[in-house]
Amino acid sequence: MIYDASLDDLLQKVWNGGRINAAEALRLYALPLEELGALADRRRQLAKAAAYEGRGNEIVTYNVDRNVNYTNVCNVYCKFCAFYRTEKDDDSYVITLDEMDKKIEETIALGGSQMLLQGGHHPKLTKQWYLDMLAHVKSKFPGFNIHGFSPSEFIHFRDVFQEPLEKIIGDFKAAGLGSIPGGGGEILVDRVRQRIAPLKAMSNDWLEVMDEAHRLGLYSSATMMFGHVETIEDRVEHLERLRAQQEISLKRVAEYNSNGIKPGHFTAFIGWTFQAEHTKLKAPTVGAHEYLRTQALARIYLDNFQNVQSSWVTQGLEIGQIALKYGANDLGSIMIEENVVSQAGTTFCMTVPDMHRLIKDLGYEPHQRDNWYRLVN
Repeated sequence: MIYDASLDDLLQKVWNGGRINAAEALRLYALPLEELGALADRRRQLAKAAAYEGRGNEIVTYNVDRNVNYTNVCNVYCKFCAFYRTEKDDDSYVITLDEMDKKIEETIALGGSQMLLQGGHHPKLTKQWYLDMLAHVKSKFPGFNIHGFSPSEFIHFRDVFQEPLEKIIGDFKAAGLGSIPGGGGEILVDRVRQRIAPLKAMSNDWLEVMDEAHRLGLYSSATMMFGHVETIEDRVEHLERLRAQQEISLKRVAEYNSNGIKPGHFTAFIGWTFQAEHTKLKAPTVGAHEYLRTQALARIYLDNFQNVQSSWVTQGLEIGQIALKYGANDLGSIMIEENVVSQAGTTFCMTVPDMHRLIKDLGYEPHQRDNWYRLVN
């Protein structure tokens, strides 16, 4: 084997916390998994060193929330989705306020303080329907956070309501929306998006929603759904676009001078693998090895993201735990309810005691947090 001093230099740069480019990311991706994981764990330590009064490296967080899908009617027909229905299907639905209240009451009883509210792109629900739902929840459950509506839903709203994003997001926020999930990110490369979801928001649309939401003071997460028709280069481009948007949002935060609305930014990155069962997308799925490798690379590349969330929902509890040594510092939510991934054939369950056991087994302290990564207790 020929000695390569440039690789040593790259590894040292990563260890020291330096920023890498796309070409360097591809070199890192080819490393032995354990070596890449060690670098990602080091970057996790650097990112979390100052968090929680200097105890960020001792703590692993989790959330207690519920996925609420307000409708399964959708007119974009994503090939990777087994959840959507048309209006004519017998099992299509739109949630009622009574059903919503019951789900929230159950969540609060289990110690939860948030719901992840998402749905299909329903062609007939009006803007007032959404505003009334948000206002109802905020009035009845004032301390409960609505983490709702992915960027692709907001692009759908823009097209249906014929209003600019700034007004729609602003009105939703005024009605009670607290933060925005990163769903619908898939791969932020239009060539890929045209193959897997040609009727859905494209890359610039997704990023425009996040930029506008951050400008209006909302925080959001960022995601990547991989392991289908994309290349490794596509995954790196996706990470580059997230990092570039975070740069813009954090610059806005740094320039904030107490006048007007304090801007938001991405709170965390969550990556998960394509789940193939019952979907129309014919693509080979990838396993835990590639999941851990991609998450580790994401932790290194996304040097302006403080939090990386493990995806036990798609990988199972054991790999979800191992991911905490591959760059993740958060186990996500216990997922009181999850309907989308489970429709694609993957069903894993987690309780708070499970969370505590998995975290403690690795020598960390488990702590519940809210959507903004503040410790609840």
